[in-house]
Amino acid sequence: MRPLKNLLKSEVWIVKKSFRILALPLLSGLLATVAGTSPATAQGYGASAAVGAEDVLVGESLNERAPGYVYVYRKGDGGWSQVQRLAASDAVIGDHFGRALGIAGGDLLVGSTVIDDTRGALYVFRRDGDGNWGEVQKVVAGDGAAGDAFGRTIAAADDIALVAAWGSGESRGAVYVFARGETGEWTEEARLAADDGEPNDMFGFSLATDGEYALVGTPRKNERRGAVYAFRREADRSWTDIGRINMEEAESNTDFGFALAVRHGMAMIGAPGEDLSIGAVRSYLLDEPSGEWRPDALHRPFDGRPGTRFGTTIRHTDLQVWIGAPGAAGFEGRSYVLSWDEDGGEWGNLAKFAAVDLTRGDGMGQVIALGEGFGVAGLQGDDFGAGTALILEEDGGVWRTAVKVASEVTPLEAITGSEVACEDGQANEFTCTDVDIVSFLPVQAIGGSRGVEVNDVWGWTDPVTGTEWALVGRYDGTSFIDLSDPANPVYAGDLPLTEGARPSVWRDIKVYRDHAFIVADGANEHGMQVFDLTQLRDPRNGPVTFQATALYDRIHSAHNIVINEETGFAYAVGSSGGGNTCGGGLHMIDIRDPVGPVFVGCFTDPSRIHNRLRGYSHDAMCVNYRGPDSEHQGKEICFGSNEKAISIADVSDKDAPVALATESYPGVAYSHQGWIDENHEYFYTNDELDELEGTVAGTRTLVWDVKDLDDPILVKQYVSENQSSDHNLYILGDRMYQSNYVSGLRILDISDRENPEEVAYFDTVPWTEDAPGFDGSWSNYPYFRSGIIVVTSGKEGVFFLRNVRRELIP
Repeated sequence: MRPLKNLLKSEVWIVKKSFRILALPLLSGLLATVAGTSPATAQGYGASAAVGAEDVLVGESLNERAPGYVYVYRKGDGGWSQVQRLAASDAVIGDHFGRALGIAGGDLLVGSTVIDDTRGALYVFRRDGDGNWGEVQKVVAGDGAAGDAFGRTIAAADDIALVAAWGSGESRGAVYVFARGETGEWTEEARLAADDGEPNDMFGFSLATDGEYALVGTPRKNERRGAVYAFRREADRSWTDIGRINMEEAESNTDFGFALAVRHGMAMIGAPGEDLSIGAVRSYLLDEPSGEWRPDALHRPFDGRPGTRFGTTIRHTDLQVWIGAPGAAGFEGRSYVLSWDEDGGEWGNLAKFAAVDLTRGDGMGQVIALGEGFGVAGLQGDDFGAGTALILEEDGGVWRTAVKVASEVTPLEAITGSEVACEDGQANEFTCTDVDIVSFLPVQAIGGSRGVEVNDVWGWTDPVTGTEWALVGRYDGTSFIDLSDPANPVYAGDLPLTEGARPSVWRDIKVYRDHAFIVADGANEHGMQVFDLTQLRDPRNGPVTFQATALYDRIHSAHNIVINEETGFAYAVGSSGGGNTCGGGLHMIDIRDPVGPVFVGCFTDPSRIHNRLRGYSHDAMCVNYRGPDSEHQGKEICFGSNEKAISIADVSDKDAPVALATESYPGVAYSHQGWIDENHEYFYTNDELDELEGTVAGTRTLVWDVKDLDDPILVKQYVSENQSSDHNLYILGDRMYQSNYVSGLRILDISDRENPEEVAYFDTVPWTEDAPGFDGSWSNYPYFRSGIIVVTSGKEGVFFLRNVRRELIP
């Protein structure tokens, strides 16, 4: 089992990965943006929320270069505005302060799960006479231990608070009950646990209390069938286990107990995984004499579809129950409102709250908090996962969106003017060995808006002027950066994504005959953009918003574009979403006339080595083969990284391409990308997911002997001491340049082809642990004659580096 600390980090990464097919929000006049300030990249804004007597409180707990924060919004004469930003008195970077929020007895309770070596803590804030919140107490579990993550979920009512520690006891989980005394101090009253708890149950995943009864959910239990445990507070303030609520005939992945609510003798339990994740909510009524909860009603969405996840969140008002469904409408998310006649004890209609301008990936319904006359809905997927929130107002029983709020993301400072040498393992705040910073531009300096990250990079050298240009992919377009003075790079222009396409994390760029060819994955009808790079010679004041020179629309989305510059053929791989996808294999395009691309055929590997799609290729490299295999010399050969195997094919005849070999390897998780050495004898590949799945001890590079193209042999698995996930690698001479996510750029000596050795590095995200996951360096381009190495790093931006021991390209 993974340590909880790694589990928490991977939870963040997995969430981020799942939100990487998102769209920018379209704000209408009904939504104004209220911005706070944050000194670091925002993460997790809107993933927790609470409502006080006058205030809306929104957590931002997952910052990587700053502590967590809680933003306080209050309505004045000019509407809603931010009035405070709260942090812990002993705040540290990455403390996850704000992971959960609760209001009890007028106090604000804030969970911080990573503080104190992941023991976790609960911070209590109270308003003073001027209405300002101030910290008054730090509360910890009496028997807390490292890894408990105390403070992960909170439920409160009156002067009672339940606080969960998911990681306690090998993640069996535990729930602590705290009571506020007459002096205002919170003290531990009880510790609740399941008598049948098992590792990874995460008892306390969800919580609800009305001050007398407590419900504790374990939706992960029993293959995610789930269960709910009920407790009652006795007169002597002890808590009695009064049994377990199970969903009859629950199937695996039902997630019964994912969300809970209890109020005036009624319990509501969400099961968002039920019925292909359409989801459902079941209500139960308390039988006072027996203390048992008896089934009352079953609630389902009237327009539910698989993946809706109805029942992810449940919140009560006096007359309504709000039920969240973050998977609805293509993950825009919806909130359903169920009316309730408390006097008559009858359920009324189920309707939907009509939020304005939701976009794919917003995930409305994941986080909801309601109070008297106003509330808040977190949109933690908005702005590409940076998160926003909607403040809601109620008038006469009708709810509307009042304002959208968000934190302001302040970028890293640009580094320009003069190089920063790597000395004593440090260049500026970045750790390194033998790699200097020539310059650095943050995402926001090259056209990126809030939440936008960079991804792929390629380079172009103008054959007339000799100017080197970095072509940098973003979620929402491509940035062109002039490196004529590499210490002072200039953002010259932007090529937006194709009109009607969707922003996407995946963008890929290659160059042929002074034209850039650009594709995007999961982007709807994006096609392949063709851009005449000679337009960049125009000395107009920038940045200029360009238009594509041509658009190839025989594909819609594609994961990568591969170009053999010797033949003038391009190969779109990983195509999906429309057009001729070629089964996700090689979609072959004649680009010898760059602005008139012509489709010439498909190739899909006929083998079935666990591919999700037959012949799907995630990435590839195509060359005119000049290696030692005499049978294939002079042929056009493509090397594919095909999810569960590598593939080698002869594509010389586009009408009749031939599969030569397919080979898998031990511990395969996801064969991602590879590059061949200059002698065409060895093919080096990476596996993006093996580190995350824990099948290898460190970052793994696979070395294939391909001297016989019909029989590739895995001759070496180089495993570094670093544990970060690998992403893209490129080879120049005897050097391999790897972009390995959170460990940044890694340079390996491959002069001994079968025994790579790391000789230099530059960590683009030194403030994060070098563990498996998807933040950090996406790609690099090491082929400029000047020796400048361009490295992209997701949220950070683009680095221009120099390996001090590298020989210049002749």
